[in-house]
Amino acid sequence: MDTPLRHVKTNIVQSIRAHRVADLQQAAQDLGHHFLYANLSQALSKQDVLDTITQEFMLAAHSSKNFDSLYDGMTDPLHKSGPQPGFILVLEHLPAHAKFDKEAREQLLDVFREIADYWSDRKVPFRCFYSFSVARAPVAEGDRALSPETLGIEVGEVEKMPTDKLVDISPMALRMSSPFNAGYWLTAA
Repeated sequence: MDTPLRHVKTNIVQSIRAHRVADLQQAAQDLGHHFLYANLSQALSKQDVLDTITQEFMLAAHSSKNFDSLYDGMTDPLHKSGPQPGFILVLEHLPAHAKFDKEAREQLLDVFREIADYWSDRKVPFRCFYSFSVARAPVAEGDRALSPETLGIEVGEVEKMPTDKLVDISPMALRMSSPFNAGYWLTAA
């Protein structure tokens, strides 16, 4: 199988990492699997996330009530509707802010892990890929090219970067904050 999924388990929830959405869509088509895609970049709350997923995946409206109803909507009704060839899902730009915090993101991903287990028990491939929204850089004062007006943003909507939350910005702390350079984790202080 010469697809981007040849080294990916058949029932998994993982970061999209090096995969491209177009390649995943093509792989789904090649494998005869359902391809479900939800762009969550406009979602601001848990309810927005549920509504968007329900709408984009064309689930029953009651699937957007809560995480349990999302699970229910993606399992039994689909299983009872007939044999399923497999699923490849993409949840792109999961929100990363106060109204949909880390705990809410983990709960959502746990729901999809439980759905993957459900389909695994039925020998149906279920792969779910996700990505997080990237924080936007603040608009610098006096920078006309990036002014709120030129970006089409109301002045009250401009995000402030949470620099007041920084605690330790020593060189060692900055080096250790990079998960991609394991050597810094192993050096003595």
